[in-house]
Amino acid sequence: MSASHVERRWYVRGCERDQGLALIEGDTVDLAQVARVAQTWHDGAPLTEIPKAASFVKLTGRFEVPDRDPAGLVESEWRHLRTEAAEVDWPEYHALVEAAYAEPKLRRLYPFTSHWSLRFSTSTRPSLSRDVLVCLHPRRGKDYIVTMGFTGQELGETATAEEAVSLAARNLPAHLDAVRYGAAGPS
Repeated sequence: MSASHVERRWYVRGCERDQGLALIEGDTVDLAQVARVAQTWHDGAPLTEIPKAASFVKLTGRFEVPDRDPAGLVESEWRHLRTEAAEVDWPEYHALVEAAYAEPKLRRLYPFTSHWSLRFSTSTRPSLSRDVLVCLHPRRGKDYIVTMGFTGQELGETATAEEAVSLAARNLPAHLDAVRYGAAGPS
């Protein structure tokens, strides 16, 4: 919980411990609501109960994965991206995330975004793999571009999100190991 330096506003952000990614977040001008969040959390309520106690708090779509299970972290991050994409006023981005999620070859990879481009890793946060495979770039009101890596070789432009995802899936390495936990440094 933190306070604004320039106005009467309080911020709440609850992160999971291993990756530092937000599970809940929100801001309000009502300090009493911040106290409700703190009390609800203190009382041991599950995350899903906190927005019921203080409506300004939103769930990010992520869920805590206490055992660092890579498959659980992949699922959690997909859930977050789908939640985020549904709330953003950008139909092309939303279509891209949903099409990528529907493709089993991509759904098994750890998804993440940078500059609103959808990227994939074979390891989870906190240390994403640098062997970034493919990158899908939605363009507002236009088509999609697929590249190898974030700024790598362009594989093509497509008119639809489904075509972009298909192109990306065809350009994945034939054999990919299961996603691993991305430990930051030696374990």
